[in-house]
Amino acid sequence: MRPTSLLAIASILPFGGASVFAEAAAKIEKPDFKQHVKPILEAACVHCHNDKSDKGGLNVTTLELTVKGGDNGTALVPGDPAKSPLYTTTVLAADEDAVMPPKKEGLLAPEQAEILKLWVQQGAAWPKDVKLEQTVRVSFEKHIQPILEENCLSCHNADKAKGDLNLATKKDAFTTGENAPTIIAFNSAKSSVYSLASLPADHDDLMPPAKSGGPLKKEQLDLLRGWIDQGAVWPEGVTLKAKEKKGPTTESLDNMELAKKIHDFIVQTSKEKAEGEMKAYDSKVPKTGIGYKMAAIKGGEFLMGSPDSEQGRKDDEGPQVKVKVKPFWMGVHEVTWDEYLPFMITDVGRNKNGSKQKPNPADGIADVISQPTTPYTEMSFGMGTDGYPAICMTQHAANKYCQWLSAQTGHFYRLPTEQEWEYAARAGTTTAFYWGNEAGQAKEYEWCYDNAPNFQYSQVGKKKANPWGLYDILGNVCEWTIDQYEPDYYKNLAALGDKSVGFYVKSKKPYPQTARGGSYDDDAIGLRAAVRRGSNPDWKQQDPQLPKSIWYLTDAKFLGFRIVRPLEIPSAEEMFHYWNNGVEKE
Repeated sequence: MRPTSLLAIASILPFGGASVFAEAAAKIEKPDFKQHVKPILEAACVHCHNDKSDKGGLNVTTLELTVKGGDNGTALVPGDPAKSPLYTTTVLAADEDAVMPPKKEGLLAPEQAEILKLWVQQGAAWPKDVKLEQTVRVSFEKHIQPILEENCLSCHNADKAKGDLNLATKKDAFTTGENAPTIIAFNSAKSSVYSLASLPADHDDLMPPAKSGGPLKKEQLDLLRGWIDQGAVWPEGVTLKAKEKKGPTTESLDNMELAKKIHDFIVQTSKEKAEGEMKAYDSKVPKTGIGYKMAAIKGGEFLMGSPDSEQGRKDDEGPQVKVKVKPFWMGVHEVTWDEYLPFMITDVGRNKNGSKQKPNPADGIADVISQPTTPYTEMSFGMGTDGYPAICMTQHAANKYCQWLSAQTGHFYRLPTEQEWEYAARAGTTTAFYWGNEAGQAKEYEWCYDNAPNFQYSQVGKKKANPWGLYDILGNVCEWTIDQYEPDYYKNLAALGDKSVGFYVKSKKPYPQTARGGSYDDDAIGLRAAVRRGSNPDWKQQDPQLPKSIWYLTDAKFLGFRIVRPLEIPSAEEMFHYWNNGVEKE
């Protein structure tokens, strides 16, 4: 990570070029912080430079913190733009390494940079009571253009300009119409393109009218308002054309019927019937030929949780409870990018739910399983993919990978339950770590904050295995389980008695889901076998989408998963619930 990236102003749009508000910006002789500067900073900076994610030590949520700066010194010198990286990094040449935002993220529009310059030059007035918060970066081409082309252009174009309004070009969109000005950069309240669209559904002036498909959805209105308030950037040379409004997405074939087909394949393929027949095995992902290893874990009983006396213990780790676990196989390693990337990245057009946009009658059972949409950025974040653990996937994405692998191999794979995970992590031991109670020995067995090269994850299998042959089980990256997180999990488990065998907490809400184990970003004490953590919305804080993706956790670089295969084959209905556990949407 380049230190200068800490001064980045992530682009409001994923492209460069001049914006449609050039003329409006030229009239802004004295930028107002709340109206003009705050929207740019909140949409472009705060996701990387805030109280929880201060990249390079830089936090730009208040004037005091911005002036204080980060690892490379101050980001803002009021009155002197030339000494303020908050501005100077935005006007470097596109091919300069230090240009912010980088070319691959999209250059800041010249008018946006000019507003920053004027604001700094005039003293960088910033009310003391104003603390910035992250807002979604709105893209014209990705978010606004489809809204206008599908809802407005059929009536407001050069050939059919109802109300004298033509929205096809940036010049006409800003200047024409009986209710002109239709768009005022940084002022959605006075922009009729937004104010008329946000009228009640039964209002006579609603645009688009109800008979033409109005009103717009709340998400569309939020995007339209955000775009205007962030400066109404419209790239040069873009002319809009009316398009048919998209109808419902293709019905997904990833349903119970598919689960039944996969179940039948698994029943026919899996040969082991008793624990004595279980052996460790090496296998390959059929579609890719990438190998993976599975360790055989015998069933048994263990004491789950940590005692009150354990150093670093937290309240959600107890009270300890005896748990019986049925036999299963578990991945020797965390699922690697080599295994996961072919599932994550495909050349198939997909709806947001991962279903194929154009299903083929010749598709096999593995081909119609929902798979991730293309990510907006490289998801290893430069830490490596060859033999490194896959990261940043949602629990839902990990579940669907298990289904995808199951449909190819004829073995039922899923995420481990919390019980199975801790049973395997302890590997018959009763100490805080499988090597004993000494956190100081962690560096010999696992990757953690104390020994992680370059403070990032490492290739799997480079440290010692636990007594049952599992590598990186307590470190490198923490790992998904199938359970919804409950602080009182152990107390509730104890109350189940014999019914706790095979139990997992089914999800009823998007957050929190349970991950187990420590990571390269945790102190050694955080690698204890009883450590639990629940997911939260901050794990996808930087996701620019509206609504946010069901596939990616852009801020969970410390999180991966490993697979299990229970000896006992569940019913098709149970398989379906394992693979579709949880609430996808927030």
